[in-house]
Amino acid sequence: MIGSLWWVSASLLLRSISGEGPPIDTCPSAGSRSSSVTHTMAEVGGSYKDSLTQEQKDDLRAIAEKIVADGKGILAADESTGTIGKRLSAISLENNEDNRRKYRQLLFTTPNIGQHISGVILYEETFNQSTDSGEKFVDVLIKQGIVPGIKLDLGVTEQVLAYVYKALADHHVYLEGTLLKPNMVTPGQDCPTKATHEEIGLATVTALRRGVPAAVPGITFLSGGQSELDATANLHAINTVKLLKPWKLTFSYGRALQASVLKAWQGKDENIEAAQKVLLHRAQANGMASLGKYEGEDAAGAAAESLFIAKHSY
Repeated sequence: MIGSLWWVSASLLLRSISGEGPPIDTCPSAGSRSSSVTHTMAEVGGSYKDSLTQEQKDDLRAIAEKIVADGKGILAADESTGTIGKRLSAISLENNEDNRRKYRQLLFTTPNIGQHISGVILYEETFNQSTDSGEKFVDVLIKQGIVPGIKLDLGVTEQVLAYVYKALADHHVYLEGTLLKPNMVTPGQDCPTKATHEEIGLATVTALRRGVPAAVPGITFLSGGQSELDATANLHAINTVKLLKPWKLTFSYGRALQASVLKAWQGKDENIEAAQKVLLHRAQANGMASLGKYEGEDAAGAAAESLFIAKHSY
């Protein structure tokens, strides 16, 4: 019961977004047909449904209060395989499952850890692992009064899109006058397996087909820290997927258009022309990709460099 309640609390947030939670105040945005300033979800096409029992509410409240108990906090031990591998490498340990298990065992079996830690976020692999003596890590934590939880990000793009468009429909937003600027569906930065452009294209189009109405005229992708070449190649792959795509699929790139330009310019007037040529080239390449006609280019140089920035915020 304890391990599952964290998932329930996450679903509560999604229900409130989708119109199945309590009434909320909203302000009409540009493109909204509604002239009223305040609506309940029921008034704009949603419905109120209290889907939790009183017992579930009590359990959720108790767990939340336990996690924020005075003098305690959460241990985030959900590093991906790639991330923890870097940490193990720093102490000359091989990144294998047993070494990862031993490290988490060290953390979770620390004497008196429950005096200061109220909850632990586990990586999916860790959730099913055990100590040397065969005791499940989850049980080790519970015995110390620690709430175990797990964070799953699989399918997040598809799920978010579904709830975004449910909310837009509830508020009668004129979809034909909107554009969507989403991420592409790519592996996490620390994923040890590199997906092909074709795999990224198919995954992205599949998620969009399941969540974005055909009334939306266009989808303009952000580059999300990909190299300039990857951002272009992935856009091309998206446009060449052999599935029905009712929207225009193009780009809205910042770093993936400007990184090479800045390097060419270097802040010098004499480099302006060269930098402008670089910008033109990148814009042209992405324009061709948006048509599914990009033919590739030399992978050497600045355009091939990753533009990923850890914890980047806009």
